[in-house]
Amino acid sequence: MASGRVDLTVRGGGAFGLAIAFEAARRGARVRLIERTRLGAGSSGGTVGALAPHVPENWNPKKQFQFESLRMAEEFWGAVRTAGGKDAGYARLGRIQPLADAAQIARAEERAAGAAELWQGFADWRIVPAAEFGPFAPASPTGLVIYDTLTARAAPRAAGAALAAALTALGGEIVIGDGPEEGAVLHATGAEGLADLSVAFGKAVGTGIKGQSALLRFDAGAVPQIYAESLHIVPHADGTVAIGSTSEREYTEPSSTDAQLDALIEKARRICPALEGAEVIDRWAGVRPRAKTRAPMLGVWPGRPGHFIANGGFKIGFGMAPKVAQVMVDLMLDGRDAIPEGFRVEDNL
Repeated sequence: MASGRVDLTVRGGGAFGLAIAFEAARRGARVRLIERTRLGAGSSGGTVGALAPHVPENWNPKKQFQFESLRMAEEFWGAVRTAGGKDAGYARLGRIQPLADAAQIARAEERAAGAAELWQGFADWRIVPAAEFGPFAPASPTGLVIYDTLTARAAPRAAGAALAAALTALGGEIVIGDGPEEGAVLHATGAEGLADLSVAFGKAVGTGIKGQSALLRFDAGAVPQIYAESLHIVPHADGTVAIGSTSEREYTEPSSTDAQLDALIEKARRICPALEGAEVIDRWAGVRPRAKTRAPMLGVWPGRPGHFIANGGFKIGFGMAPKVAQVMVDLMLDGRDAIPEGFRVEDNL
């Protein structure tokens, strides 16, 4: 790409940076993406890939935004595959959650009614016997589980590679290291970026939360993922199952795993007995960016004309990526601001 012919410079090669760069490129923009170390170097290089919705109650702009992003996901990841020829491992296979007692069943019934209204017929949330899901079903004291058909999966590393391939196929440039900024400049630099922004604004706008996860060698087939006891168990198309994750506010080694991950793996095997004996083939740790509002931090960088921010994906970066890409490209290329309240940079200041 010739110097002086870049419409958008994206700093950061994680879920948000890559998705926004791809969206801009498929709309015809000339894009340069600059990543200091490697694509997916931060939390976007993890293993879990649970694209799961918030519960369908107490609806708010964050839940609506995420719902719209999950609705967009099949088209978005299909376009990524078509453009670059690589598969993100996306599939909307749903999610099951065991129900422990009558109180949980009653709450699940209330949420089923909420889903019928709020999910607009696109997906549903219902109570079914755990036995319907065969040997991969979680242990359930009542024999019942919640089954929602909105939840999907994507393999994070495969998704990053697919986005990079799509971007370059569309004429975008990827620079590892450093490079010149031209055109509008987007800062999508994850946990390190939140720290830099806190310094720039003179106040904390977010923080990094460490997470640990694992991959087990187990081919579960095309079955729903499991969510139980705050743990995601996500079968992927490559014959692995992802287990995650911890949520650590205090840590000394950001990229090392420890006994907390061992405990997580053992819990996963208790919840899903089919995983007993499955080989652990990867252990991952990294720091995820959480903005102060806990929603993504999106919009214009105050006081820096032509500079924009997309950060704070935390645990839902890939799930939010299609909608984040849409609204950020609308803003940067067309001047159309559709960022909801609660997501704006100013909301964190």
